[in-house]
Amino acid sequence: MPKRRYLAVAGIAALAGAGAYRGIRARRRTQLRRTVAIEHAERATVDARHRAKVDRIVAQLRAHEPGTPVSLKKAAPPHSVPKWNDLRRDDKKIDVSDLTEILEVDPVHRRCVAESGVMFDDLVEATLRYGLVPKVVPELKSITIGGAVTGCSIESMSFQYGGFHDSCLSYEVITAKGEVMQLGPQQLAFQMMQSSFGTLGILAKLEFELVPAKKFVKLVYERYTDVRSYREAILRHSRAKDFELMDGFVHGMNELVLALGVFVDEAPYANRYDWMKIYYQSTRTRDEDYLRTQDYFFRYDRGVTTVTPKSWLARAMFGKLFDSYTILSLADKLHDFVLDKERPTITLDVFLPISKMEEFLAWYAVEFAHFPLWCVPYKRVRDYEWLDDSFYKTLEDGWFVDLAIYGMKPETDKPYHQMMEQKLRELGGVKTLISHNYYTRDEFWQTWNKPNYDAVKAITDPDNVFRDLYTKTCKAAMGIES
Repeated sequence: MPKRRYLAVAGIAALAGAGAYRGIRARRRTQLRRTVAIEHAERATVDARHRAKVDRIVAQLRAHEPGTPVSLKKAAPPHSVPKWNDLRRDDKKIDVSDLTEILEVDPVHRRCVAESGVMFDDLVEATLRYGLVPKVVPELKSITIGGAVTGCSIESMSFQYGGFHDSCLSYEVITAKGEVMQLGPQQLAFQMMQSSFGTLGILAKLEFELVPAKKFVKLVYERYTDVRSYREAILRHSRAKDFELMDGFVHGMNELVLALGVFVDEAPYANRYDWMKIYYQSTRTRDEDYLRTQDYFFRYDRGVTTVTPKSWLARAMFGKLFDSYTILSLADKLHDFVLDKERPTITLDVFLPISKMEEFLAWYAVEFAHFPLWCVPYKRVRDYEWLDDSFYKTLEDGWFVDLAIYGMKPETDKPYHQMMEQKLRELGGVKTLISHNYYTRDEFWQTWNKPNYDAVKAITDPDNVFRDLYTKTCKAAMGIES
């Protein structure tokens, strides 16, 4: 067996063992992280405990010597697409790993206050006890609420509510100089936290809205044989609001599925897709389905269209160990052995004005021809301050569509990422910065709003301790020294 493969297998075995160990400890972790603090302690005690964590982070920042960048040490694994030579792995770390507490759930006003490192798996379990859930629950259990703001967050309620950040009411942010800011939606710094990838400060605490939910989700599937009919169906359901949940798959140019859901109190059965069954495959054959609400939200936790492990036998033996936490931890820790340096696997999300969906997919079918694509409709809730003013200048659409590519393995040196970046500029779209990014600095700031970004950066990180957005996502992440 080649040395590289041997080491990868050994590492996987070791981390699988670690996964089993984590399973033994899961009950205690569940009890601690799914507890709502205010239910078990006085408010003054809860506030003091959170303040002590903030003070510890402030002390680390103030002790840091200027001139070298820092990154964050979190309890959750990184959720950007793993990159072989990411320079951020060698950064000095600011430890924020104990920001994992759900502080308060207010069932009357349907609001929650929580620390930024709370994972959505724990959050959903806690809020469902009140019959409530966040307005947007991203697809992986291990995504944190802070990461959903500073990175990206979409899912099947996005056609109503946009991203998770659109449901947020306040942020507590620690600046690079150790100052603590309380921000609200009326402030530019609040709005610029979205998709800032940690370059404008450290989110410590968030307040956000919740919506009612029930014990189960009932799904029905609509099938279409052309993109135009599919797009029209998305808009029809979005305007009618006749369902509470909507996403789908482009299995091919003539096979498009829309998954439409509602919360229900009872179900004749409840499927799970966290072991042997694969959810996206089920959408090709089923007419309807029922899942527990928790299982619905995290039906993609083993992968959206690139489920790990791939084979039936491997899933039978190890499938329960390979949740998103373990998979992403493996990719990050074993990057030298499991990631392809020359032709990295293509994983990316593209946001398009929904009116451009047919034109884009016609181009995509010729140039990429990789299916299935995950499809998530996304409401234009507001014109985001982090995008350049020109982005919205001629935009008339009320909805975007997110089309996500997972696990495409290039067989040639064709510059797929650069082609995608160029096509999105032509069509008035944007991609999330979690992927491999090849923008020049000028190209980058044609889409992202440099004046707004610089105005907030001057306040929250004037010495560039967290790197600037372009350098962090397009240079350091790609292994390029600035």
